[in-house]
Amino acid sequence: MIAVIDYGAGNIQSVSKALRHIGADCVVTRDRETVLNADGAVLPGVGSFGDTVNSLNAFGIRDAAVEFINSGKPFLGICLGLQLLFPGSDESPGARGLGIFDGSISRIPMGKGLKIPHMGWNSLSILKPGRLFDGIENGAYVYFVHSYYLNAADKGIVAAQTEYGVTIDAAIEHGNVFATQFHPEKSGDTGLKILKNFTDIVGGR
Repeated sequence: MIAVIDYGAGNIQSVSKALRHIGADCVVTRDRETVLNADGAVLPGVGSFGDTVNSLNAFGIRDAAVEFINSGKPFLGICLGLQLLFPGSDESPGARGLGIFDGSISRIPMGKGLKIPHMGWNSLSILKPGRLFDGIENGAYVYFVHSYYLNAADKGIVAAQTEYGVTIDAAIEHGNVFATQFHPEKSGDTGLKILKNFTDIVGGR
């Protein structure tokens, strides 16, 4: 069973619907014990970094997310769920992320005729073979909606990048932790394949 961590984010239902579409057994929950007892967990996210941190704290599931990651079971962060794995974001100075990895979350710079937020389809440069992108072609297009981007301190954890005025670390894979800046639940067949890869990892296949 996969726990979709619920702190009120707008894309919770679309993520759970996509997981069920590919046959995954999942539950939307903000119950600590349900999260910790799950075989895998997904942290979706849209909105403000600071507001999300406050919601995770208010619902008492911030520590559950960290404990789950430390348990070694598969964990997937989506969009803001990727950014929350890092210590903080320029969007919300003083708000403390989960701090699983080190790196900066910065605003995409204006200029070059680019619109902010970055909203639409961009191609991925897949940097290393990994489980999350198994069967995904280099250059595949996925759907982004964001104004802030990751620059990971350790490029060894970066599974894919994209370009939008700057080089964006668009996905990470390290041990049991996976995350995407893009929305796989909105990325057509490519996104469903990525979610299926994650559910296969959870199932040990």
